[in-house]
Amino acid sequence: MSRQPFLPFKVNLDTFIDDLKARLDANRERIAKLLSQEKKTYDSFVKPFEMMDEYLEQFFTPMSHLHSVNNSEKTQEVYTAALPLLTEYGTWVGQHLDIYNAFREVRDREYDLLDPERQRVIDLNIQGFELSGAHLDEQSKARLAEINLRKSELSNRFTQNLLDATNAFEYVITDPKDVEGIPESDLAAAAFTTDDGKTAWKFTLQMPSYIAYMTYGPNRSIRETIYRAYVTRAPENAEIIDEILALRQESARLLGFETYADYSLATKMAKDSDTVLRFLDELAEASLPQGRRELETLREFAGIDLQSYDTAYYSDKLKKERYDIDEEAYRPYFEQNAVVEGLFELLNRLFGVSVRPAEGVELWHEKATAHDLYVDDTLRARLYLDLEARPSKRGGAWMHNWQSHCTDEEGNEQLASAFIVCNFPPSSEENPSLLRHDDIVTLFHETGHAVHHLLSTVNENGVSGVGGVEWDAVEFPSQFLENFAYEPQVLKRFAKHRETGEIISDTMLDKLVETKNFQSATAMLRQLEFAMFDFEIHLRDRPDVQAVLDEVRERTALLKPPAYNRFQNGFAHIFGGGYAAGYYSYKWAEVLSADAFFAIVDQGLFDTKLGRDYLDIILARGGSESMRVLFYKLMGREPDTGALLRLSGIE
Repeated sequence: MSRQPFLPFKVNLDTFIDDLKARLDANRERIAKLLSQEKKTYDSFVKPFEMMDEYLEQFFTPMSHLHSVNNSEKTQEVYTAALPLLTEYGTWVGQHLDIYNAFREVRDREYDLLDPERQRVIDLNIQGFELSGAHLDEQSKARLAEINLRKSELSNRFTQNLLDATNAFEYVITDPKDVEGIPESDLAAAAFTTDDGKTAWKFTLQMPSYIAYMTYGPNRSIRETIYRAYVTRAPENAEIIDEILALRQESARLLGFETYADYSLATKMAKDSDTVLRFLDELAEASLPQGRRELETLREFAGIDLQSYDTAYYSDKLKKERYDIDEEAYRPYFEQNAVVEGLFELLNRLFGVSVRPAEGVELWHEKATAHDLYVDDTLRARLYLDLEARPSKRGGAWMHNWQSHCTDEEGNEQLASAFIVCNFPPSSEENPSLLRHDDIVTLFHETGHAVHHLLSTVNENGVSGVGGVEWDAVEFPSQFLENFAYEPQVLKRFAKHRETGEIISDTMLDKLVETKNFQSATAMLRQLEFAMFDFEIHLRDRPDVQAVLDEVRERTALLKPPAYNRFQNGFAHIFGGGYAAGYYSYKWAEVLSADAFFAIVDQGLFDTKLGRDYLDIILARGGSESMRVLFYKLMGREPDTGALLRLSGIE
């Protein structure tokens, strides 16, 4: 068995659509040939069919990635043109009765002779075909195809509207009094020289800039202006949301589900809607008493009629007073490159993974980097990092898998690759990128996703890495790794002052750990608000979206937001991404992550047997088994839900 090389990152925008059409046509011809076989087996039908999907993903992913990190009119044009082609093809495949029957034929002929990985591929494909409507009559299939195409178009418009609105806003400040107290690094990023030679500061809705003013900006009126701009972005998305919800509900009923939430749960660990709602309600009930105490403390401290645009500002001041902690004092210790190297060392000490620079790799931007992952001196995967904010990059942070570990039709091994994208403060020749501790948590989180995909040893691409993992378990590895960003043993290995080289003091680390759960109940309730809102609107037929959000806030919101707040128009996770009726997954997976984290800490943190078991069971097995089964194999018991409240410091 030979090993296939990593793919080069290449995108030809001028020919992409023609190349995509040719590839899709070739796939249709190949599928027809595969279906013409008289006797279909896993090797003769399923394996080549699965690899076609892998190769299509490999072709499209660089274009999708470029659209997110180097967005331009050209990428928008190409991406928008590509989506209906892919949606149409995906719908055609997903509803193809002959393909569906071919999988059933292979299952009936040789299921008991297949290894567990291949059995899961068969199971998930048959389920996927049924969830795509392969068994429906032709009229229903045609309507479902229309719905899928329209949903894809609407989600793309939602995301683009949000990006355009984010980039369209800027607030220029000329009075130095209005930037007093803002950290120098943030001021340097905002500063520019006006036409008359004076210094002014420009703040935008890009995350580093927005957070800087909302957290440190002394002018309350400016804070409200920037806050209002942020929570009223893309008002045109309101109509898109209504149409998306209606289409999702219609598609769910075509497929035999009462609601879209029920459809969503078909591929998740949670068994039904009541289970999810009860889980969220119990967390809310446990968090509300402490949350109310946290808000009352903040109100007393602020001494004003506290509003949503005040909370970050006064919370930062309260935290500094209570814990004598200044987050900005930490940033010189958290230089981006040092943090990345420290993260790589953590992977080595936890799992025995070595990360080395990948030489001579051409990338899409000068700030992007490539790294190879080794286990026991054997090359296992490649990781690409693009960590700094820029106007052409959409906001937020994410992991995007590219290649999956598998063996191809000829038995050759293909190694995995993935991207991690963040929006950290940009570096320059004069100023390095200095991170907040929250940035470190974000980087560790996305790396947890990445190693889950990259370190798989599964040979079937459809259940390798993050493939085939239940949606409400997919955040387990990411949340697990982010917990280590608070461990003093981890932080001391890379937190050195960028100018003096001094290692961060125990006193500073103790304060950082003490503040970990500052206003933790407030944060918990905020996430529960998102999760409840998401789930509730997908349980109802043509809901009044604002009314549902208001109902949820009556149960979760400690501080009522202004009437103009339209948070939902920017909720890209569920209207532009894949978390519809699944945002609860973050908290659901946190049960698993908290439990596993505390178990490893109890064994001594570094170089533990459980850490290596986590590599060999959770990471290596990917989606080849249910996460419930894998977790039991790791821990020898069911998850302990009490670990979630313990992790959050909620009594």
